Amino acid sequence: MFKKLDSVLKHFDELAHTLSDPLIIGNSQLFQKLSKERADLIELVETYERYKEAQKQLSGNKEILTQEADEELREMAKTEIDLLQKQEEELAQKLKVLLLPKDPKDDKNILLEIRAGTGGDEAGLFAGELFRMYSKFADRKRWSVEILDSNTTGIGGFKEVIAQIRGEKVYSQLKFEGGVHRVQRVPETEQMGRVHTSAVSVVVIPEPDEVEVKIDPKDLRVDTYSAGGPGGQHVNKTESAVRITHIPSGLVVTCQDEKSQHKNRARAMKILQARLYDKMLSEQVEEQSAARKLMIKTGDRSDKIRTYNFPQNRLTDHRIGLTIYQLDKIMDGNIEDVVGPLQAYFQAEQLKESQK
Repeated sequence: MFKKLDSVLKHFDELAHTLSDPLIIGNSQLFQKLSKERADLIELVETYERYKEAQKQLSGNKEILTQEADEELREMAKTEIDLLQKQEEELAQKLKVLLLPKDPKDDKNILLEIRAGTGGDEAGLFAGELFRMYSKFADRKRWSVEILDSNTTGIGGFKEVIAQIRGEKVYSQLKFEGGVHRVQRVPETEQMGRVHTSAVSVVVIPEPDEVEVKIDPKDLRVDTYSAGGPGGQHVNKTESAVRITHIPSGLVVTCQDEKSQHKNRARAMKILQARLYDKMLSEQVEEQSAARKLMIKTGDRSDKIRTYNFPQNRLTDHRIGLTIYQLDKIMDGNIEDVVGPLQAYFQAEQLKESQK
């Protein structure tokens, strides 16, 4: 491990030297690429420097313990040794995690798809609340959220909503949100005070680069039709809605949120491209071993991953046994206490596999 760390440290310093080269500075594309490469190594390098400093201090205190006659200084050294040994172990563990292969999709933007499942209007309302939760979390992260397509219930919820979320490392933060989210609460329309259970499915798709998914126009069938549902005067009068069918895969995407057929088509193509990329990734996972599947799994869409119990103000993530009694804060976009433990859990699983 330490040979690898020394190699990383050397490469980090070489990058700093390269980035000061006027020829590199003049090549904006290469300069940005190398700057990002160096920025991605900063946490690892700083952690390794702290580890080496802890080792140096530990060695110094052990020397005091063996050579110093003053009992007070020896006691101070013993205390320092205990603290430094614990720090050294923690930093070594962190270094192992930081050295794990990075998911190349972690830096990508995402398409977030939320669909109401069982539970009728109550599921639609909760789909809307989940979308607001993720939107508020995105605001906290200074990410941008754009709705690409939606199908509202008319009472403040969604039958389906598809949004693009753009920002720094969006996929790395939200990739474990995919799956079935179950809600338990008393609906406003329930007169007997009974708790109902509804379900909403969440899909998180990393946004592909154009070179990763190439679509042949000959493989597409494009249909236009009049948009339906509540809206402006264009509804049911102009054929602004677009339906794109990808013939080889059978995937169908519709978009009708915009008044412009051109904009709806562009959005539909963006969604189609992402779904084809997601399909390609799923097929790759199927070809991997069971252990590898565990490492890269982001939540089977049929899996019930989480329960939101409103009467008890409780959230439970069933994959890692996490229970938090602050559901009100979580629904307000404060999901860091869920995202962090999920990342730590899957990193630990990946570390176990790497050490076998």
